[in-house]
Amino acid sequence: MRKIIYLFMLTICFSGCGIYSFTGANVDPRIKTIAIQQFDNTASMVVPNLVQTFSEALRDKFLTQTSLSLVKNNGDITISGRITEYAVTPITLQGNQTAAQNRLTIKVTVQLENTLDPEQNWEQTFTNFADFPGTQNLGTVEQNLITQINDKITQDIFNRAFANW
Repeated sequence: MRKIIYLFMLTICFSGCGIYSFTGANVDPRIKTIAIQQFDNTASMVVPNLVQTFSEALRDKFLTQTSLSLVKNNGDITISGRITEYAVTPITLQGNQTAAQNRLTIKVTVQLENTLDPEQNWEQTFTNFADFPGTQNLGTVEQNLITQINDKITQDIFNRAFANW
């Protein structure tokens, strides 16, 4: 009998009121839908599939980490923005003035609009990077680096939106 009571109490503790998740997300229970718009690319260096890859990574992050439904427009929350920087810079030089290490940096400006609680609206710029050896051609590692950076930036956006980090 004690085990049953203990199990029941443990279940109640973990179920709570339904707004906490193991991802750390604290989603207002009134929020049911999210619209994530296709991002614009205003960076001086444009990669053809970056907008699509980033937008999809952001949608995947919110859909897998919350119970929100994705809608095309007029969500309880709408996320939009633009990619403002895509740059490759040398970070370590060798003796012969060639790069030993390069850094790919992506910067994204994001706007979040909460139609249920406008005080929660915000705009913020998120930046992240990945390094790669100077001996490697960017074309051979670019998609992998973009995936790594997208993962980091989308996590930062998710944390800002729902984890209050």
